[in-house]
Amino acid sequence: MQIDTNALLIVFTVCMVVAVLLGLHTEWKVNRLLRGKSGKSLEDVIIRNSADIEKFKEFRKELEAYLETVEKRLDQSVRGVGTVRFNPFKGTGDGGHQSFATAFLDENENGIVLSTLYTRERVGVYAKPLKDGKSEYELTGEEKEAIKQAREKLKNS
Repeated sequence: MQIDTNALLIVFTVCMVVAVLLGLHTEWKVNRLLRGKSGKSLEDVIIRNSADIEKFKEFRKELEAYLETVEKRLDQSVRGVGTVRFNPFKGTGDGGHQSFATAFLDENENGIVLSTLYTRERVGVYAKPLKDGKSEYELTGEEKEAIKQAREKLKNS
């Protein structure tokens, strides 16, 4: 098998032209990238971006710590409220529906139930502490209903 030197020369020349064109294309792209800039200014931009990234990482850590404290405070805040209005003097008309029971519960169903009994002569206000949605004091039907409403709002939040 004999290799034609003219064909080999043509292939070699084409390869050289392609290599020169690729080199010129690469040189043109680098010049376009660095147009008006020096290597030092690009280095400064990279260093500045690196410093910004570190600042963002620190900010993220601070934000995560802050959100943890907010979550802890939110767990202890009132999350469910239920109110029931009622007439404690059925049939006599005294007091109307001015009396009420309101329950305030946190995430763990701890809180308080406030009740009022309204008459023309006076208003009585009663408070009973709640732990896990229950009280060590006897609860009225209206107070139990207020606690039930507050629990439903906890589930929906």
